[in-house]
Amino acid sequence: MAPTLTLKSGTSWAEARQRCLTAAPEAFRDDRVLNLWNGTWQADGRALPATSPVDGTPVAGPPRLDRVTAHRAVRASLDQHRAWRHVPLPERRARVAATLDALAEHRDLLALLLVWEIGKPWRLARADVDRAIDGVRWYVDGIEPMLAERTPLDGPVSNIASWNYPMSVLVHAVLVQALAGNAVIAKTPTDGGVSCLTLAMALAAREGIPVTLVSGSGGELSQALVRAPEIGCVSFVGGRDTGAAVATAVADLGKRHVLEQEGLNTWGIWDYTDWDTFTALVPGLFDYGKQRCTAYPRFVVQRALFDEFLAAYLPAVRTLRVGHPLAVEHAGDPYPALDFGPVINAAKAKELHDQVAEAVDRGAVPLYRGSPAEARFLPGQDTSAYVQPVTLLNPPPSSPLHHAEPFGPVDTIVLVDTEAELLAAMNASNGALVATLSTDDRSVFDRLAPQIRAFKIGHGAPRSRGDRDELFGGFGASWRGAFVGGSLLVRAVTRGPEGERLPGNFPQYHLMP
Repeated sequence: MAPTLTLKSGTSWAEARQRCLTAAPEAFRDDRVLNLWNGTWQADGRALPATSPVDGTPVAGPPRLDRVTAHRAVRASLDQHRAWRHVPLPERRARVAATLDALAEHRDLLALLLVWEIGKPWRLARADVDRAIDGVRWYVDGIEPMLAERTPLDGPVSNIASWNYPMSVLVHAVLVQALAGNAVIAKTPTDGGVSCLTLAMALAAREGIPVTLVSGSGGELSQALVRAPEIGCVSFVGGRDTGAAVATAVADLGKRHVLEQEGLNTWGIWDYTDWDTFTALVPGLFDYGKQRCTAYPRFVVQRALFDEFLAAYLPAVRTLRVGHPLAVEHAGDPYPALDFGPVINAAKAKELHDQVAEAVDRGAVPLYRGSPAEARFLPGQDTSAYVQPVTLLNPPPSSPLHHAEPFGPVDTIVLVDTEAELLAAMNASNGALVATLSTDDRSVFDRLAPQIRAFKIGHGAPRSRGDRDELFGGFGASWRGAFVGGSLLVRAVTRGPEGERLPGNFPQYHLMP
């Protein structure tokens, strides 16, 4: 009989909320969070109700601004930008370094907010915070040569990012952009992370970093955050539909941009025998329920190896640990070791369940389904945002699971007989961020990898977004604008010599680093 679980001591949402009020009273009210613009925390915007995907607990929702107020915030950010761009680099470094020290001091609270707001297990939530801090420190230590003969942009950088990595993607980018001499604007993701971002931005604002934090719908704020003439660069992380609209706007305006969009990242298996290594990698591929832009939801497998693939894959996927990220046997126990908790909300869970059911109804073969009975839940808790791992063979072409990233713990497998079929299946989504090819023969990898349309390609090992000096971008529809990572992130948000062509994927050209 499974033990009855309880909430880990000191981790309730009420306690996390109170710690926020103590740490940054200027940014939090008893019943809401505030927007930050014109250097002041503002009690404006219509606060929407929100619930945690973890168990349905009510949490702080985003205070959504209207477009008129958003334009006022952008104009105020331009004033900040015109002052900040003339602040000497040593002072900018000192202020960003002080911000990092403050983030490190509040590391566990930031991580706990990520658990409640977007459902990250504790291990991954802390890793998100640590990657932000450590990544920006790398820039603080080495920024001088990256800025040689470069100047800040003419206006602030506008950041619109998805909810899944508030710290290691959004906060990381904001602080590097500010270090490079720009004022920065961040839009709170609609689906989660508002309290975590509010605390992080409050700590940055205290150190004099010119940050603006606003909430609102993309449709309502796009005129201000994308099209406004004051904006010097648009940095976007999200899906292809929204990204396409942003791409059209920035192309029309000739505006500097970095648009990271989704793609169907694939893992190919061809003439391969090292199954023990593959088995060991599979659980890690499910971290955070595959809710990340570098997840691998599609395996393209040589038909002759399908039996060996299943013998290596299925035992690994059966070890996955799913449940409430704060549920323990005894209140004083350590945080549970989980691979993932909920998806971002109940609506996303329903969408995934419906897509799986529809794919099976149209001919996909279910090879594995995790059991909710084996998950770790509190007695009587809301589990509507949880999806157990699922693996389908040959999703039909009519299914979204055939050609799009599910952004959840759903794997699909496609069988192929020739190298040409392998490449066609791995390139199904017109460009991806990462891909991997597992093959014993290095010459086969060297021959096929250049034909795979992904920015990063691993040989028998997964690739990630990367940190510090590792570059990042995408092929095809998975990326628009300047590539980032290492010195490229600084180049993307600064001006260089006249006529400079940035590495990236632009309407006029595609230039690899």
